[in-house]
Amino acid sequence: MKKFVKVLCVVLVVLILFTFAACNKKKNKTVEPLTLKDYSIEHETKFGGVYIKITIDDFNAMGFAFGDSVNIEFSNGFKLTDIPYFNGFYVDMGEPLLVGYPGYPYIRAGYNNGDDMWETGQLQSSQESDNLKKLWTVSEVEAKDKATITLNQKAKYLAEQNALDIHYTDTQDGRTNEVFANFRPVNTIASLKPNTLYRSCSPIDNQHNRAHICDDLIEQAGIGFIMDLADSITELDRLYNVEDFDSPYFKSLDDNGNVIPLAMNSAFKSQIFSDKLVTGFKELIQHTGPYLVHCVEGKDRTGFVCVVIEALTGATYSELVNDYMVTYNNYYGINLTTDPEKYNIIKEKNLFPMLRYITGDNGVNIETADYATYTKQYLMSLGMTQTEVDTLQSLFINA
Repeated sequence: MKKFVKVLCVVLVVLILFTFAACNKKKNKTVEPLTLKDYSIEHETKFGGVYIKITIDDFNAMGFAFGDSVNIEFSNGFKLTDIPYFNGFYVDMGEPLLVGYPGYPYIRAGYNNGDDMWETGQLQSSQESDNLKKLWTVSEVEAKDKATITLNQKAKYLAEQNALDIHYTDTQDGRTNEVFANFRPVNTIASLKPNTLYRSCSPIDNQHNRAHICDDLIEQAGIGFIMDLADSITELDRLYNVEDFDSPYFKSLDDNGNVIPLAMNSAFKSQIFSDKLVTGFKELIQHTGPYLVHCVEGKDRTGFVCVVIEALTGATYSELVNDYMVTYNNYYGINLTTDPEKYNIIKEKNLFPMLRYITGDNGVNIETADYATYTKQYLMSLGMTQTEVDTLQSLFINA
């Protein structure tokens, strides 16, 4: 009996030790973070970023969600740490993010209205001290290079995602043609000649099911010249040959030399944007109106170019705000009555940086600024002559 008890005690001790070891091993087991590893990339040229070639739905199905914080590392060594994953551009201008924007074929890494991440950016290593930053160039990044995305923190930016989340549908749902196509003459600026400057979504790119409606509207308005901020000559040739092409008026203007395709991104502080803006204005003053400015949605690039023209004629702060924000009412139903919080956030995040840049970012009070004077100075600083600026102003000012 004593021998049996002794054996039983030994067995119990072994079981206890084994259980403790198993529990300790389970406790100390390393949980691998959610990771998308070594995915192909390509240059996203319209806005200047990097497509990581997995669809938004497939990326989200892995367990990633809008509002998460992620780390991205490219195979050339460039890293982005603790950046938000959003379904829109909800970061400050120039800040990095990963975005799954509706209509994009893949998720996209880039800067909001900033430098082209494919070409230039900044690399900061965790080994560097005093926030030392090193300029890097990714001109060597080719299709063979890869990107790895790792979940940094679940739902870290969810509050921002929920507060700023805006989206629209590509079905008309009873909206007028003008609202659906974000088409309008800029007739709310007292200093701007009526029915001279128009703005809209793309009347040629039908990715949002609006091009044919917009094309009809610009024909009805008798548009004489178009600044196409979104497309290159190559892109226009492609769009003319897609199966659902139905924009004959736009093509007739292009065939007669009355469209300038500028293929601009949204980084209005960049040299390449400035150069293309000047090219567009120099061409515009050689043509007769009415004039249309458009990009894809008629929101960001179109918003900036229209602000410049409006400001050049002497528009007031409130007039600039009111015209700019019509777009957000057209697409998202956001106005001071329906959602004043989002209205003010969008105004401050998107429009205010434009106004500060045009006035020189030098502490000018943007609510009382003499916009005509500042805009003349701005355009001449980009390389336009006094005569060219005066001619541009004369085309639009309500004398």
